[in-house]
Amino acid sequence: MRHLPPPRLRRPSSAGLAAPLVALALVLTGCSASADPGKDPAPQGGAEASGSGAGADRDTGDGEIRPPEARAAFDYQLGGPYEPPEGVTTVVRDRTAKPAPGAYNICYVNGYQTQPDAVDWWHENHSSLLLRDADGELVVDEDWDEPLLDTSTAERREELAHYVGGWIEGCAEKGFDAVEIDNLDSYLRSDDLLDRDQAAAFAELLADRAHRAGLAIGQKNAADMVGQRARIGFDFAVAEECARYDECDAYADAYDDRVLVIEYRAQDLTTACDRWGDRLSIVLRDRDVVPAGEKGHVNERCA
Repeated sequence: MRHLPPPRLRRPSSAGLAAPLVALALVLTGCSASADPGKDPAPQGGAEASGSGAGADRDTGDGEIRPPEARAAFDYQLGGPYEPPEGVTTVVRDRTAKPAPGAYNICYVNGYQTQPDAVDWWHENHSSLLLRDADGELVVDEDWDEPLLDTSTAERREELAHYVGGWIEGCAEKGFDAVEIDNLDSYLRSDDLLDRDQAAAFAELLADRAHRAGLAIGQKNAADMVGQRARIGFDFAVAEECARYDECDAYADAYDDRVLVIEYRAQDLTTACDRWGDRLSIVLRDRDVVPAGEKGHVNERCA
């Protein structure tokens, strides 16, 4: 569920840099983007995002999907990776980063919207997959300057799942244990061009790709969709500011306490710890989620 002011703060500071670098590399080598969609240079960076399906038959050992442990100390490192604080056993990092050694690692994927600096890639390669209004203008999440992806039809969802699924499989190949898919609630910012059922249908495709790659998959925000957990196949939840907006119980009940809570205000950390500290994984981060050692870094857990 989206709130005003929006609680969503999940933007890696460098996640979009790789797309321009890919384009530059193509110019320098004299190459052009392949017409084969399985070989497209992917937005948000990373050669693993080709969508080739290479990870679909990944050997996962015993084949068991392993969600994060309830109440485990965790850290939210979208602004850049750093050594996890002492005692932290679960870490969330952007898909362009490497997993943290020895931790349970969750890979952040922006699945329903584009990164701002990946818009040109989508225009040039898959313009039809960008959501447009009746005048043909892009529908944009103004808070983050991110055009929405068009999940309105089964055909478009399948095509989008080809690319986002490739990013998910890239997370598996890097050694992540799980993925969290951001902007599940983007339909609320679609000017009524998209709806919740379409968002859930796309999430089902992504959950299937994650599970086939041996990864657990987390619901990101959108508390009003916890009732669709079974239909979609989510294994845990990542909830920003659920204490501030009194939504933590909804996630906790739906996911058997396998909920990672990020608060951005000290008073909300206090509330979260008082009410859910013995049940959920909770961290206080700064709104820019900057790495440790940089100005403005905040990183606290329940005492």
